[in-house]
Amino acid sequence: MLIKTTLGAEEKVLEDVMKIEGVEEAFTVYGKYDIIARVKAKTMDKLKEIVVCRIRGLDNVREILTAIIDKEGVKSIPQKPTLKQ
Repeated sequence: MLIKTTLGAEEKVLEDVMKIEGVEEAFTVYGKYDIIARVKAKTMDKLKEIVVCRIRGLDNVREILTAIIDKEGVKSIPQKPTLKQ
C-alpha cells in the first residue's frame, strides 16, 4: 500500500500506521507517495476494514493506493549494515 500524507506529517503517520493490526512493515519513501506499507489480512473483508476504516481514517492521510499481491516470490535481501554511534 502506498500512502500520501500531509506535508511534514510523514513520521507521525508512519508511527500511527505501524500501530495498526495487520500492518507487517512500513517505510517512509521519496516520490509521489510518502509511505509504503505491507498489510496482511486473512480475508478481503478484513483487508477492507484495515484499509478503509483504519488507515484512511488516520489524520494527515491524503491518499492511498493499494496493490493486492497474487503470488509472492521474494529473494532474501541482505540487510545493510548499520552505523554504530
